[in-house]
Amino acid sequence: MHAIPNSPRSRSGSDGFTLVELMIVVIVVGLLAAVALPSFVDSIRKSRRADAFAAIAAVQQAQERWRSSHASYATELGNTSETVEPNGLRLTGTSTGGYYTLALSNVSSTNYTVTATAISGKSQAQDGSCKLLAARMQGGNPSYGSGASSTDWADPGKCWAK
Repeated sequence: MHAIPNSPRSRSGSDGFTLVELMIVVIVVGLLAAVALPSFVDSIRKSRRADAFAAIAAVQQAQERWRSSHASYATELGNTSETVEPNGLRLTGTSTGGYYTLALSNVSSTNYTVTATAISGKSQAQDGSCKLLAARMQGGNPSYGSGASSTDWADPGKCWAK
């Protein structure tokens, strides 16, 4: 028996990928990135809302501590460097992660509203109808809301965890 010798293959046609194959891979990767990137960015924004939730919870806890020894809720967040706080909670006006500013409003002996607003120029400012997150205490009953520029108290589930 005679072995058939292997015919020499040319190097140009047998190794590597063709330009068409590479372009198909580039297109597939591009399509995957185009689909995945917006979802990833949205997921990051949702996770950063936790910064606002934690800041609002800290204000709520501080308000309840304040109210336990005063006739009404505190009217100011205060300043962490203050030694005497006639009306403040000794909290900063910015969330821990630095994505939201905090504000108190509608403060009385039984009510207050704390609002976390996404800081302009940061990624959370693009968070659509969740740019503004708020918690309201009315006569001992808390309620939660969110919105793009003003608070919608009717549907807190769109931004607040259920």
